[in-house]
Amino acid sequence: MFYLSPIKRRITYVVLFEIFAVLFSTIILMILSGGNAQGSLPIAIAVSALAVAWNYIYNTLFESWERRSGVFARTVKIRCIHAAGFEAGLLAATLPLYMLWYNIGVYKAFTMVAALLVFFLIYTFIFTLLFDTVFELPNQREPQSA
Repeated sequence: MFYLSPIKRRITYVVLFEIFAVLFSTIILMILSGGNAQGSLPIAIAVSALAVAWNYIYNTLFESWERRSGVFARTVKIRCIHAAGFEAGLLAATLPLYMLWYNIGVYKAFTMVAALLVFFLIYTFIFTLLFDTVFELPNQREPQSA
């Protein structure tokens, strides 16, 4: 296993996650749209950048809400609310993008977003599991004696 400081670990995680996310999203969008990589790669990159920005904004706002509300533990209910809110925001932002980019209606765009949502639920779980086996968590490192 490799050890990275918490900041380097987060940056490595996001960069690797998004590289593979763009690759897989491009393939999925090619299949769903019946198009080619040249037609799907730009929107995959745009949505990836949007997702990273939304993730930062949403988590900042959510953590601020937690502090103001006195939420000190992320229960299953809080985690479900967090995940649903993130995905709803991403859906609201990406649905019009797919409609414009592919020149399609709401239903077709929604099916594309839904397919990607299901993919990303599975992908995120597997990627994080693999990432955590290669890059140890900072709190799992044994304390160094002085």
